Amino acid sequence: MPCAPYGRDGADHGTRHGNPQGPRHGDPGEPEKVLHTLDPEPGGDGRCHAVLEPLPVLAEGRWDLYLLSGPGAQRQRLRPGPRDVRALVDGHLRERTSPVAVRVPYATKDGYLAVRAWLRTAHAEVHGLHVTDGSTTVRARLHGASLADGAVVRLRLRGGKGTALSAGARADGDGRGFSFTVDHGQLTAGIWDLSVQPAADAPLIRIGRLLDDVADRKAVFVHPSARAVDGALQALVEPLGASCSRPLRASAEPWWTSARASS
Repeated sequence: MPCAPYGRDGADHGTRHGNPQGPRHGDPGEPEKVLHTLDPEPGGDGRCHAVLEPLPVLAEGRWDLYLLSGPGAQRQRLRPGPRDVRALVDGHLRERTSPVAVRVPYATKDGYLAVRAWLRTAHAEVHGLHVTDGSTTVRARLHGASLADGAVVRLRLRGGKGTALSAGARADGDGRGFSFTVDHGQLTAGIWDLSVQPAADAPLIRIGRLLDDVADRKAVFVHPSARAVDGALQALVEPLGASCSRPLRASAEPWWTSARASS
Protein backbone atom coordinates (compact mmCIF):
# COMPACT_ATOMS: atom_id res chain seq x y z
CA MET A 1 0.00 0.00 0.00
CA PRO A 2 1.53 3.40 -0.91
CA CYS A 3 2.18 5.73 2.01
CA ALA A 4 0.46 8.93 0.89
CA PRO A 5 -2.21 11.21 2.36
CA TYR A 6 -5.85 10.25 1.92
CA GLY A 7 -7.35 11.89 -1.14
CA ARG A 8 -4.06 11.51 -3.01
CA ASP A 9 -4.45 7.80 -3.86
CA GLY A 10 -2.98 6.75 -0.55
CA ALA A 11 -3.94 5.80 2.97
CA ASP A 12 -5.38 7.72 5.85
CA HIS A 13 -5.23 6.84 9.53
CA GLY A 14 -7.64 8.53 11.90
CA THR A 15 -9.44 8.51 15.21
CA ARG A 16 -13.13 9.27 15.27
CA HIS A 17 -16.20 9.07 17.43
CA GLY A 18 -19.92 9.05 16.83
CA ASN A 19 -21.35 10.22 20.14
CA PRO A 20 -19.61 13.23 21.70
CA GLN A 21 -21.76 12.89 24.83
CA GLY A 22 -20.98 9.22 25.43
CA PRO A 23 -18.04 7.48 27.07
CA ARG A 24 -16.94 5.65 23.91
CA HIS A 25 -16.17 7.24 20.55
CA GLY A 26 -16.10 5.39 17.25
CA ASP A 27 -18.62 2.63 17.93
CA PRO A 28 -19.04 0.47 14.80
CA GLY A 29 -22.17 1.35 12.88
CA GLU A 30 -22.49 4.83 14.36
CA PRO A 31 -22.30 7.86 12.05
CA GLU A 32 -19.30 10.04 12.92
CA LYS A 33 -20.11 13.44 14.38
CA VAL A 34 -16.45 14.27 15.04
CA LEU A 35 -13.61 13.00 12.88
CA HIS A 36 -9.85 13.43 13.15
CA THR A 37 -7.70 12.25 10.24
CA LEU A 38 -3.94 11.86 10.13
CA ASP A 39 -1.82 11.71 6.99
CA PRO A 40 0.54 8.70 7.07
CA GLU A 41 4.22 9.17 6.41
CA PRO A 42 6.84 6.62 5.31
CA GLY A 43 9.02 5.17 8.03
CA GLY A 44 12.59 3.95 7.79
CA ASP A 45 11.47 0.32 8.11
CA GLY A 46 9.24 0.49 5.02
CA ARG A 47 6.05 0.87 7.03
CA CYS A 48 3.80 3.91 7.36
CA HIS A 49 3.33 5.87 10.55
CA ALA A 50 1.06 8.71 11.65
CA VAL A 51 1.54 11.17 14.50
CA LEU A 52 -1.28 12.37 16.73
CA GLU A 53 -0.10 15.83 17.81
CA PRO A 54 -1.19 17.51 21.08
CA LEU A 55 -3.65 19.64 19.10
CA PRO A 56 -6.46 19.21 18.43
CA VAL A 57 -7.31 18.10 21.96
CA LEU A 58 -9.42 14.94 22.01
CA ALA A 59 -12.76 15.01 23.81
CA GLU A 60 -12.91 12.87 26.93
CA GLY A 61 -13.78 9.25 26.21
CA ARG A 62 -12.50 6.20 24.33
CA TRP A 63 -11.42 6.66 20.72
CA ASP A 64 -11.26 3.80 18.19
CA LEU A 65 -8.70 3.94 15.38
CA TYR A 66 -9.24 2.94 11.74
CA LEU A 67 -7.32 2.76 8.47
CA LEU A 68 -8.87 4.08 5.24
CA SER A 69 -7.10 2.86 2.12
CA GLY A 70 -8.66 5.46 -0.18
CA PRO A 71 -11.75 7.54 -0.96
CA GLY A 72 -14.90 5.50 -0.43
CA ALA A 73 -12.98 2.55 1.02
CA GLN A 74 -14.37 0.61 3.94
CA ARG A 75 -12.64 1.48 7.19
CA GLN A 76 -10.55 -1.15 8.94
CA ARG A 77 -9.92 -1.36 12.69
CA LEU A 78 -6.26 -1.18 13.64
CA ARG A 79 -4.59 -3.78 15.84
CA PRO A 80 -1.79 -2.66 18.19
CA GLY A 81 1.82 -3.68 17.98
CA PRO A 82 4.34 -2.92 20.74
CA ARG A 83 3.35 0.28 22.56
CA ASP A 84 6.17 2.35 24.06
CA VAL A 85 4.44 4.37 26.78
CA ARG A 86 7.49 5.06 28.94
CA ALA A 87 6.96 8.80 28.54
CA LEU A 88 3.62 8.47 30.35
CA VAL A 89 4.82 6.50 33.39
CA ASP A 90 6.10 9.52 35.34
CA GLY A 91 3.46 11.91 34.01
CA HIS A 92 2.49 12.91 37.55
CA LEU A 93 5.92 14.52 37.99
CA ARG A 94 5.29 17.13 35.28
CA GLU A 95 3.31 20.26 36.02
CA ARG A 96 0.19 20.62 33.86
CA THR A 97 -1.65 23.79 32.90
CA SER A 98 -5.36 24.13 32.22
CA PRO A 99 -6.93 22.35 30.45
CA VAL A 100 -5.42 19.07 31.63
CA ALA A 101 -5.42 16.71 28.63
CA VAL A 102 -4.32 13.07 28.95
CA ARG A 103 -4.21 10.37 26.25
CA VAL A 104 -3.27 6.72 26.79
CA PRO A 105 -3.13 4.17 23.92
CA TYR A 106 -4.31 0.68 24.84
CA ALA A 107 -5.58 -2.60 23.42
CA THR A 108 -9.32 -3.22 23.68
CA LYS A 109 -10.72 -6.49 25.03
CA ASP A 110 -11.26 -7.68 21.46
CA GLY A 111 -7.67 -6.86 20.48
CA TYR A 112 -7.94 -3.52 18.66
CA LEU A 113 -6.05 -0.27 19.13
CA ALA A 114 -7.82 2.55 20.95
CA VAL A 115 -6.97 5.74 22.85
CA ARG A 116 -8.37 6.66 26.25
CA ALA A 117 -8.62 10.44 26.58
CA TRP A 118 -9.32 12.65 29.58
CA LEU A 119 -9.95 16.38 29.37
CA ARG A 120 -10.43 18.38 32.57
CA THR A 121 -10.31 22.09 33.34
CA ALA A 122 -8.22 21.10 36.37
CA HIS A 123 -7.25 17.85 38.07
CA ALA A 124 -6.03 16.68 41.50
CA GLU A 125 -3.61 13.76 41.07
CA VAL A 126 -3.32 11.31 43.97
CA HIS A 127 0.24 10.19 44.73
CA GLY A 128 -0.08 8.66 48.18
CA LEU A 129 -2.51 6.80 50.47
CA HIS A 130 -1.99 5.85 54.10
CA VAL A 131 -4.65 3.66 55.70
CA THR A 132 -4.86 3.03 59.47
CA ASP A 133 -7.54 1.40 61.61
CA GLY A 134 -9.24 4.73 62.20
CA SER A 135 -8.54 6.92 59.19
CA THR A 136 -7.22 7.27 55.65
CA THR A 137 -4.82 10.05 54.64
CA VAL A 138 -4.56 11.06 50.97
CA ARG A 139 -1.75 13.08 49.38
CA ALA A 140 -2.47 14.79 46.06
CA ARG A 141 -1.30 17.58 43.77
CA LEU A 142 -3.32 20.09 41.78
CA HIS A 143 -2.76 20.61 38.06
CA GLY A 144 -4.40 23.55 36.28
CA ALA A 145 -5.29 25.29 39.56
CA SER A 146 -3.83 26.39 42.90
CA LEU A 147 -5.03 26.27 46.48
CA ALA A 148 -6.15 29.48 48.17
CA ASP A 149 -7.71 30.47 51.47
CA GLY A 150 -10.80 28.42 52.26
CA ALA A 151 -9.67 25.29 50.38
CA VAL A 152 -11.53 22.18 51.50
CA VAL A 153 -12.07 18.58 50.40
CA ARG A 154 -15.66 17.46 49.75
CA LEU A 155 -16.88 13.86 50.03
CA ARG A 156 -20.26 12.95 48.53
CA LEU A 157 -22.07 9.68 49.01
CA ARG A 158 -23.02 8.32 45.60
CA GLY A 159 -26.80 7.97 45.44
CA GLY A 160 -27.00 9.50 48.90
CA LYS A 161 -29.34 12.35 47.91
CA GLY A 162 -26.95 15.08 48.91
CA THR A 163 -25.17 13.32 51.78
CA ALA A 164 -21.79 15.04 52.05
CA LEU A 165 -18.81 15.47 54.35
CA SER A 166 -15.91 17.92 54.45
CA ALA A 167 -12.24 17.50 55.34
CA GLY A 168 -9.61 20.15 55.75
CA ALA A 169 -7.08 20.47 52.91
CA ARG A 170 -3.55 20.86 54.31
CA ALA A 171 -1.66 22.80 51.64
CA ASP A 172 2.02 22.43 50.83
CA GLY A 173 4.19 25.50 50.50
CA ASP A 174 3.79 25.85 46.72
CA GLY A 175 -0.02 25.96 46.78
CA ARG A 176 -0.34 22.88 44.56
CA GLY A 177 0.33 19.89 46.79
CA PHE A 178 -2.08 19.07 49.61
CA SER A 179 -3.20 16.29 51.92
CA PHE A 180 -6.31 15.45 53.92
CA THR A 181 -7.49 12.81 56.36
CA VAL A 182 -10.85 11.03 56.42
CA ASP A 183 -12.10 9.62 59.74
CA HIS A 184 -13.59 6.18 59.08
CA GLY A 185 -16.17 6.74 61.77
CA GLN A 186 -17.80 9.47 59.68
CA LEU A 187 -18.50 7.20 56.70
CA THR A 188 -21.85 5.50 56.24
CA ALA A 189 -22.29 2.48 53.99
CA GLY A 190 -21.75 3.21 50.28
CA ILE A 191 -19.28 4.69 47.80
CA TRP A 192 -17.94 8.19 48.37
CA ASP A 193 -16.69 10.46 45.57
CA LEU A 194 -13.91 12.91 46.45
CA SER A 195 -13.29 16.45 45.17
CA VAL A 196 -11.24 19.42 46.30
CA GLN A 197 -12.58 22.96 46.34
CA PRO A 198 -9.40 25.05 45.98
CA ALA A 199 -11.02 28.27 47.19
CA ALA A 200 -14.24 29.24 48.94
CA ASP A 201 -16.07 30.19 45.73
CA ALA A 202 -14.24 27.85 43.30
CA PRO A 203 -15.79 24.90 41.45
CA LEU A 204 -15.03 21.38 42.66
CA ILE A 205 -12.06 19.49 41.14
CA ARG A 206 -12.21 15.70 41.11
CA ILE A 207 -9.49 13.81 42.96
CA GLY A 208 -8.00 10.72 41.33
CA ARG A 209 -5.23 9.25 39.17
CA LEU A 210 -4.90 10.11 35.48
CA LEU A 211 -1.27 10.99 34.89
CA ASP A 212 0.35 7.66 34.06
CA ASP A 213 0.26 4.93 31.40
CA VAL A 214 -2.81 3.03 32.68
CA ALA A 215 -6.05 3.24 30.66
CA ASP A 216 -8.22 1.07 32.97
CA ARG A 217 -7.53 0.97 36.69
CA LYS A 218 -10.27 -1.20 38.20
CA ALA A 219 -8.10 -4.32 38.45
CA VAL A 220 -4.71 -2.58 38.56
CA PHE A 221 -4.46 -0.54 41.75
CA VAL A 222 -5.12 -2.40 45.00
CA HIS A 223 -5.11 -0.58 48.35
CA PRO A 224 -5.19 -1.86 51.92
CA SER A 225 -8.44 -1.95 53.86
CA ALA A 226 -9.26 -1.36 57.52
CA ARG A 227 -12.01 -2.53 59.86
CA ALA A 228 -13.68 -0.10 62.23
CA VAL A 229 -15.79 -1.53 65.08
CA ASP A 230 -18.57 0.55 66.61
CA GLY A 231 -20.50 -1.33 69.26
CA ALA A 232 -22.30 -4.27 67.62
CA LEU A 233 -21.51 -2.99 64.12
CA GLN A 234 -18.38 -3.58 62.08
CA ALA A 235 -17.44 -1.48 59.04
CA LEU A 236 -14.99 -2.46 56.30
CA VAL A 237 -13.41 0.66 54.83
CA GLU A 238 -11.46 0.16 51.60
CA PRO A 239 -9.97 2.74 49.19
CA LEU A 240 -10.69 1.50 45.68
CA GLY A 241 -8.93 2.41 42.43
CA ALA A 242 -11.08 2.53 39.29
CA SER A 243 -11.11 3.68 35.70
CA CYS A 244 -11.99 7.25 34.87
CA SER A 245 -14.92 6.33 32.63
CA ARG A 246 -18.50 7.34 33.27
CA PRO A 247 -20.56 7.14 35.32
CA LEU A 248 -17.92 6.87 38.02
CA ARG A 249 -15.46 9.31 36.49
CA ALA A 250 -13.82 6.66 37.84
CA SER A 251 -11.09 7.38 36.85
CA ALA A 252 -8.33 7.10 38.20
CA GLU A 253 -10.24 8.22 41.30
CA PRO A 254 -10.05 6.52 44.68
CA TRP A 255 -13.29 6.23 46.64
CA TRP A 256 -14.36 4.58 49.88
CA THR A 257 -16.68 1.60 50.29
CA SER A 258 -18.03 1.14 53.80
CA ALA A 259 -19.95 -2.15 54.09
CA ARG A 260 -21.68 -2.70 57.42
CA ALA A 261 -22.73 -6.04 58.90
CA SER A 262 -23.36 -7.53 62.34
CA SER A 263 -20.20 -8.74 64.07
